[in-house]
Amino acid sequence: MTRASGDINDPARAEAGRSRIDWAAAEMPVLAGIRERFARERPLQGLRISGCLHITSETANLARTLRAGGAGLVLCASNPLSTQDDVAASLVVHDGIPVFARRGEDTETYYRHIRAALAHRPRITLDDGADLVSELHKTQRDLLDGMLGGTEETTTGVIRLRAMAAEGALRYPVVAVNDALTKHLFDNRYGTGQSALDGVIRATNSLIAGRVFTVVGYGWCGRGLAMRAKGHGARVVVTEVEPLRALEAVMDGFEVMPLVQAAARSDFIVTVTGDKHVLDRCHFEVMKDGCVIANSGHFNVEINLPALAAMAVRRQRPRESVEEFVLADGRRIRVLAEGRLVNLAAAEGHPAAVMDMSFANQALAVAWLVEHGPQLAAEVHPVPREIDQAVARLKLDALGLQIDRLTPEQSAYLASWGEGT
Repeated sequence: MTRASGDINDPARAEAGRSRIDWAAAEMPVLAGIRERFARERPLQGLRISGCLHITSETANLARTLRAGGAGLVLCASNPLSTQDDVAASLVVHDGIPVFARRGEDTETYYRHIRAALAHRPRITLDDGADLVSELHKTQRDLLDGMLGGTEETTTGVIRLRAMAAEGALRYPVVAVNDALTKHLFDNRYGTGQSALDGVIRATNSLIAGRVFTVVGYGWCGRGLAMRAKGHGARVVVTEVEPLRALEAVMDGFEVMPLVQAAARSDFIVTVTGDKHVLDRCHFEVMKDGCVIANSGHFNVEINLPALAAMAVRRQRPRESVEEFVLADGRRIRVLAEGRLVNLAAAEGHPAAVMDMSFANQALAVAWLVEHGPQLAAEVHPVPREIDQAVARLKLDALGLQIDRLTPEQSAYLASWGEGT
């Protein structure tokens, strides 16, 4: 495709992409309601936005919502293996949104696409891992003075942004969408829990029941994955470095032990930590023959693939999303999706119904930044409680559910201190 419309693999797949986007839209009623309001009120009129996000059918519905609000939007991929090429084609062909994303793009192309998105001279950034913000601060600092703010969707990205803020490097405010309760309690737990396990099963077609399934990291994503693996009949082991999370995993009924011990008995190991080289040489040395390892943290650094490659005497691809590393003693270690996000690289990512709340937060946070961005300090900000509450209420309404409300007497009691026993 030409620069004006982005850089995508196959515009001929646009019709298939539109069908996929419309299918997801049916599961995203909260975002649909926001899109209707945005179309009436145009709160983003004339606003330039660049987004570095997973180019999926759910993201496409966020993009349509921002465009309905009047924004000029350019997108690039936040992961080389998460792009759905048919969705990218539909966004370009049917919605006129420039998209710079090709499934399987190399590292050089990945960063070229990020720079192309920044060439849009955005006033707001949308990030999924903080690569866009990082590149902007490293190579496009001339754009910083015009920035209103940004949003960040992932735990990994929020960690990076807080590190930038702590060093005084962050030059504009960013809203931590990831930390909204209607995001991480649902997207991270139920979305990652289901989609990561889906990726493992699609890649291997292996039975989970009765197998030892180790979850590395017991944050919200790890909680969800452990829950879903247990539901499939796995014998679940959790490994952690945080004592409170380890204790919680014990109380939730899981075995807890050091990773080097778990590695020796596991059939499956999935990392969800956001840290580097969590699975390392010492673990590869004790793994069982045929152990399947995968990552559902944002970046492909959680598994030390260079160390594993150095140990291997042969590498082969028995299945599309599986690479087998054969060690000198004949043991085979099977890596899924090149160590990238297994739920997006080997499956389709989170179900649309859970992304409905995450992207509702994104859209409302962008509108909030338009109004409040100039007054905000250059640091990481929480999603305002009123937005979080509104998204939850809209989701309940969409599900046809009602809840109780406090009476005036109850509200007054909770706001007072004088009445006791």
